[in-house]
Amino acid sequence: MKLNKKKKIVIFSVIAVLILALLVSYKFLVDKKEYQEITYNEFLNSIENREVSKVFYNENPKIKGMLKDGTYFVTDNPRTENFKEKMLISGVDVVETEGNTTFKDILFFIFFLAGFGGVVYFMNKNSSRMAQKEITEMAAIDNANDNSGVVTFEDIAGNEEAKESLKELVDFIKNPQKYERYGARIPRGVLLYGPPGTGKTLLAKALAGEANVPFFAVTGSDFIQVYAGLGASRIRSLFKKARQAGKCVIFIDEIDALGKKRRGGLTGGNDESDRTLNALLTEMSGFKGDEGIIVVAATNRIDTLDEALLRPGRFDRQLEVGLPDVNARHKILKLHSRNKPLDKDVDLRKVAYQTVYFSGAKLENLMNESAMLAAKNNENTISMKHIDKAFYTVVAGEEKKDRSSISIEDKKVTAYHEAGHALITKLVSPKNRVTKVTIIPSTKGAGGFSMNIPPDRMYQTKGDIKNSIMIALGGRLAEELIFGKDNITTGASNDLEKATNMAISMISRFGMDTEAGLISYAAVLGNNVGANNYVLDRTKKLISNLYEETKKLMIQNKDLLEEIANKLLEKETLNEEEIYNIINKKVSLA
Repeated sequence: MKLNKKKKIVIFSVIAVLILALLVSYKFLVDKKEYQEITYNEFLNSIENREVSKVFYNENPKIKGMLKDGTYFVTDNPRTENFKEKMLISGVDVVETEGNTTFKDILFFIFFLAGFGGVVYFMNKNSSRMAQKEITEMAAIDNANDNSGVVTFEDIAGNEEAKESLKELVDFIKNPQKYERYGARIPRGVLLYGPPGTGKTLLAKALAGEANVPFFAVTGSDFIQVYAGLGASRIRSLFKKARQAGKCVIFIDEIDALGKKRRGGLTGGNDESDRTLNALLTEMSGFKGDEGIIVVAATNRIDTLDEALLRPGRFDRQLEVGLPDVNARHKILKLHSRNKPLDKDVDLRKVAYQTVYFSGAKLENLMNESAMLAAKNNENTISMKHIDKAFYTVVAGEEKKDRSSISIEDKKVTAYHEAGHALITKLVSPKNRVTKVTIIPSTKGAGGFSMNIPPDRMYQTKGDIKNSIMIALGGRLAEELIFGKDNITTGASNDLEKATNMAISMISRFGMDTEAGLISYAAVLGNNVGANNYVLDRTKKLISNLYEETKKLMIQNKDLLEEIANKLLEKETLNEEEIYNIINKKVSLA
């Protein structure tokens, strides 16, 4: 392998340093002697007594020598002109040497140069790497134009309101003169906000696809750098590229990484993130009405964005892209089933009702998992059993195959715990569907689960939230009722966390506690609301009261609890119909 010039220099430098190190080792370690320090008077007495064999003479403050008995000594150097002559007259051998300090200084200087050179070399190498990385990332900004396939509004199901608003912008881009007649200006920016996976990126792509203009896609984190001015430079580079392209759509995903609220105080507006945000605001303010450039941004947390981004003239339109309702879920499922061979038994409407709180991305994943299961089993079509299994895989994880290590006692605890959730669900929220209860542990760490699917609703009432807390407490209550207070388990940890969060929200956000009053403690205390002693006391009281209410219900229906648990121990999994049949024996369901 042929070495380049730089590698040869490095290898030569390493060898040179090693040789110098060996020389120093020889000089100061191998040739090292024990010297006894004596006074100058003692030295003179030894001369008179003819006890000194030789003296190593130099200009250092100390001189060394050797006595005739082999002892080495060191004493003060008188530095007189006739010192050497006196020694020779007295029969002492005089060996003239160079000062050790000079030799040490030279070696130290050589080592310093070698070390400094190495540091400079490696710093330069590291800087080159960083510079190359920055060049690569700048190239990514410069080549942000995404031509990975045209997306139109027909490729997106649901979010009808957001699509209608974006369709107006398509007309703006295509026919600006139509709006200029009325003195209207094109919106400079559109902010899409909502939970993850709801289709914000797809909507931005569809806007560019429908308008048939270039689509520049970047993320907010692309502009956040440690080097001063680099983020702002990237912003300017992106917008320069966009202007060169003419009419286009710039999409900034996760804009909260770039546009968080600026800090006040002495450092406000002076750090790199503030400069980058200011550069974005300046570029957006500099748009001309006829340029046809629209900036679309997406975020999951609109509440964290700087107010300057949200004012008119920046992101003029703010569109919520929420989780789909049942009708939208049905459309999304049909969209993602277009290229899949579905069996006749597949009822996508039923799947839509079952997938409450699923985002568009999660629904796509559901259909993909179903297709993979069918392919794995070499089936001709995707049937309802594949979709059902994929649903529980997406929600709870894969079933554990090896369950031999689970004891009978643990199975019994899990059975009563999950039976408690299922029973309380049907007692307090009969409109909720319990589609599956199982004691089979999953790969996500759950010992089992009770699938509780509430109906689609725009709002939650105080009663709805209280019922949800009671359902969460049902598992722990069943354990206490059957096995005793001292034998409750850690299995309820996640349930208690959910119950606590719901109770705190009732008190601190929704004003649903009579004693706490109509005050938003969350607005005053921020993220520390849960640490407030008063809120904690009210939360504890609320959960304790609901626990007692749930306990009364469970005691009254203990026979149903035991029947569900026994069936679970027998079959491991119960479906919706089996749960309904057990509970319907005693309870009249709505």
